[in-house]
Amino acid sequence: LGLLTYDPNTRAQAQFYWNGLDTKHQSNLNRILKSAGEVLSVFPDSKEYDFIIEELADEIFKTSESANSLSIASYLFNELKDNDHFTVSTSAIQLKEAFEKKIKSQNADLKFKKSLEACEDVKSKVELVRHWVSAFAKADSKQTLLPYIDECVANLLYGELTADKTVAISPSENINGLKGSHQTIEEGVFVFNYHEFVHTLEHFTTIKVPAYETFRKAKQEVTEELKESLRLEEFKPRVLSSFVRNKLIDQVYFPLIGDNLAKQLGTVGDTKRTDRMGLLLLISPPGYGKTTLMEYVANRLGLIFMKINGPAIGHEITSVDPEAATNAATREELKKLNLAFEMGDNVMLYLDDIQHCNPEFLQKFISLSDGTRKIEGVYNGKPKTYDLRSKKFCVIMAGNPYTESGDKFQIPDMLANRADIYNLGDIIGDTAHLFELSLVENALTSNPVLQQLSNKHFDDVYALIDRVQNGASDNELKGNHSNQEIADYVAVLEKVLKIRDTVLKVNQTYIASAGMEDTYRTEPSFKLQGSYRDMNKLVAKVVPIMDDKELQTLLLSHYESESQTLTSAAEANLLKYKELVNNITPEEQQRWEDIKGIFAKNNKLSGLGGQNQMSQVLSQMMDFTENLEGIKEVLRKGLSK
Repeated sequence: LGLLTYDPNTRAQAQFYWNGLDTKHQSNLNRILKSAGEVLSVFPDSKEYDFIIEELADEIFKTSESANSLSIASYLFNELKDNDHFTVSTSAIQLKEAFEKKIKSQNADLKFKKSLEACEDVKSKVELVRHWVSAFAKADSKQTLLPYIDECVANLLYGELTADKTVAISPSENINGLKGSHQTIEEGVFVFNYHEFVHTLEHFTTIKVPAYETFRKAKQEVTEELKESLRLEEFKPRVLSSFVRNKLIDQVYFPLIGDNLAKQLGTVGDTKRTDRMGLLLLISPPGYGKTTLMEYVANRLGLIFMKINGPAIGHEITSVDPEAATNAATREELKKLNLAFEMGDNVMLYLDDIQHCNPEFLQKFISLSDGTRKIEGVYNGKPKTYDLRSKKFCVIMAGNPYTESGDKFQIPDMLANRADIYNLGDIIGDTAHLFELSLVENALTSNPVLQQLSNKHFDDVYALIDRVQNGASDNELKGNHSNQEIADYVAVLEKVLKIRDTVLKVNQTYIASAGMEDTYRTEPSFKLQGSYRDMNKLVAKVVPIMDDKELQTLLLSHYESESQTLTSAAEANLLKYKELVNNITPEEQQRWEDIKGIFAKNNKLSGLGGQNQMSQVLSQMMDFTENLEGIKEVLRKGLSK
């Protein structure tokens, strides 16, 4: 290849630079190059003139800011130290001749020449010719000459300088008879291009290899330092020797906990879950083994057990920033919390005794427990946003709702709505807490029967829904299903659609209540939700043989569990739900009317600002007015008779 070892763009840029110099500077530089050439002709191994290339590269960089300035300078030196001509490849000549022939056949040669003459400087001439040649080269279907566009431009502008320095050697060669499936091999042929190979090899040896070696060394040093400073050995789960896997744990607790962790951590195989979200909330009086149980699960799953002590954090703390701590114990707990976020993967974050924590602190975990899986933290004094999607990271909270003062369990409603809540101090049977997810499409992966249907052919889901809703029994299914499987699909979908209708009612009521100002309420605010997670939680428990009574029990059990964690109006919310689904007894209806009446009366007094004795006077006046209305109604009925 000779000087064609320099790629076409480098050689073209050298010509553009050289011809852009003023005559005096060019002449002076040419004299220096020729002098160096004479010395090198006698002493070819001399490095005496390397400084010329370096100075020339600096000058080229200042002119064009080209990252390839050193190669351009090296080419200029080697090209002009012996003569005044530039080497050109036959590929560039072929492109030039084809271009000239094309514009001549289109009668555009004069237009091209006039446009070129109108340009005032080298830069504008180069840009003009490049546009013409580039348009011609890209019009070719093969586009094999695209790398030679700039060299062709240089030859069109400064062709007289090339003289007889045309080199007919190609930088490409086909290597045949290769085996393999690499993307660079097509039908056993690898097209080797010298310039591409050298460029890739140079980038690999000068950039990738040193960077990798530096990274590997730094990683090893940092890892060892962090292991020591972070005290990682302390976070390994250590199971108590007295721990016993009894039947309650094996048959009740483990399935419930497993369902939740499958959502948070994801599962493997054909039933892989992708909707990682939620948290696990364990409630019970002290001594029911919440911490022991979860430490055992962390040990079996190979997770780091990061236990955060709720009483050490206390009610005063509302921030996750360690600097906000008022004592050393609190600061250490917050540091561990942020360390868990920083670790990110293979971590079980366990917040113990959360009844001692401020609800404002707990609500920091809301975004971590839904689909976004993000949380704000502070690590080493710097605020950070942790994105834990696709990470093996689970959140477990545990607390005692049965406080001595009888106060309600203080946990933000929006956090409770994202939690699977299990009371280890109560009997867990068929009414155990369900998965919370919603619309039919989003719920498909939650139910093994529907997941099997969607995996075979997703369009069949819509066909069977149409069959259930509209009785369209003649629509054909695209998947290969047995009669028993189709019967199971239909049986499950019938129940899923009933669940969907109930969830939508709850959702609409929740939205309407959330948008209403407290001043204008006539009944307690409705805080039960009909979210996607509610739907999926319900659908996950549906089986084909379930009857309508069991389905209604499933729905009622779900919202009974939801109402347990409301900070207020739990009874009212549950009665409102029963009224929505027309499943309320006369006694419950009367109780609901009484609650609404008392709420409306108290709301009026609150709006009037009544306090103490004044409140009692206003209450009596309102009762008197209501009684007058009753007398009035009786008199009206008597007169009508």
